[in-house]
Amino acid sequence: MSETGVVYLVGAGPGDPGLLTLRGAELLRQADVVVYDRLVSGELLDLAPSWAELVYAGKAPAQAAIDQEAINALLVDRARQGKSVVRLKGGDPFVFGRGGEEALACALAGIPFEVVPGVTSAVAAPAFAGIPVTHRGIASSVAVVTASGAGGASVDLESAARSADTLVVLMAAGRLDNVCRSLVRSGRPKTEPAALIQWATTNKQRTLTATLGDIARLADQARITAPATLVVGKVVELSHSLAWFRGGARRTTAVPVVTSA
Repeated sequence: MSETGVVYLVGAGPGDPGLLTLRGAELLRQADVVVYDRLVSGELLDLAPSWAELVYAGKAPAQAAIDQEAINALLVDRARQGKSVVRLKGGDPFVFGRGGEEALACALAGIPFEVVPGVTSAVAAPAFAGIPVTHRGIASSVAVVTASGAGGASVDLESAARSADTLVVLMAAGRLDNVCRSLVRSGRPKTEPAALIQWATTNKQRTLTATLGDIARLADQARITAPATLVVGKVVELSHSLAWFRGGARRTTAVPVVTSA
């Protein structure tokens, strides 16, 4: 029987292939199997050896190429064949990436695994839009939440809405109107600055800035769809001075951002 292989849970970053870590690139170049997500750059797949098995395991809103249980089984099966398996995940494996579920599947099956952190869109998307999620004198705390729970269920945003100066909502595009209404009901002012960043870090990036009360309507008019990250807080105002990324991006300022009293 061949020696058991290893599963590497590798964060691919938010889209720009240059944001992959050195460790991630090293493992890709040695991989026998690469199981990759929908938002992973094709340039990263080119790093894998020509003989490597490439398995698409992407998830789009309301659909998935392979369900999570099948992905877990695939990782375990290939590792039991003695192969080096790279599970290439957008962003960071342990930030709303189901990396914990895949690590648990390996642990329960007795499969060695390693977690290689990646650059999460929770900080990269705002950064590429010129928004520091913390800033001295403006924001001393940040909370990261998802707009979509297990099986697409809604998420209770009330506690998160009140917990931090800056709120970053991942996977927000499909539920943007409900998310914004929920945040307002939870106490965040309609006039609070907000930004929606689509396809962050790529040459398709678009940034829409508005107020929390208006951004859902304006995003619909601008036809901004997934993937998109919502940022809410006074730090959004800094984007007007700090927006540095040009890479083919088109920036849209919908309305003047008004700071709440």
